[in-house]
Amino acid sequence: MHIKSQKNFFSGVLFMGIGAAFAWGATTYDVGEGVHMGPGYFPLWLGLLMTLLGAVITFTALVVETEGGDKMGKWAWKPLVFIVAANLIFGVLLGGFPLIGLPAMGLIAAIYALTFVASMAQAGWKIKQTFILATVLAVGSYVAFVLVLQLPFAVWPAFFIG
Repeated sequence: MHIKSQKNFFSGVLFMGIGAAFAWGATTYDVGEGVHMGPGYFPLWLGLLMTLLGAVITFTALVVETEGGDKMGKWAWKPLVFIVAANLIFGVLLGGFPLIGLPAMGLIAAIYALTFVASMAQAGWKIKQTFILATVLAVGSYVAFVLVLQLPFAVWPAFFIG
């Protein structure tokens, strides 16, 4: 077996792994059937479709010849670290971290932190553009999740609202 496109091969394997994990995880919920769907129905079919898509991509990487073997490049460590850190910081700020005594900072602060940290992954990021993006995301999230869907998020830090 000769891999003719490393990028597509590893992308396909990644898709298959994530898809299989979703499909397997969905079986712990009631799947139901097409007429009466349970909470596991959509994740199951999404996982199966993702696994199938990954299999097609992997097969293509083994069959279709590409120029130069479409080699994998070097890992982009800086963006990887900033994107993962941004998501972790978002979760900690949104829900708090009682182990170290950090209270929940609320949706707005979490979105601003997420946007600023994730934007630092980009080469040559600009603070003004990031601030505008964070503001649009914060307002949009507030409208969508708090006003329209009425989800019980803490919007502001507890020490702001008493």
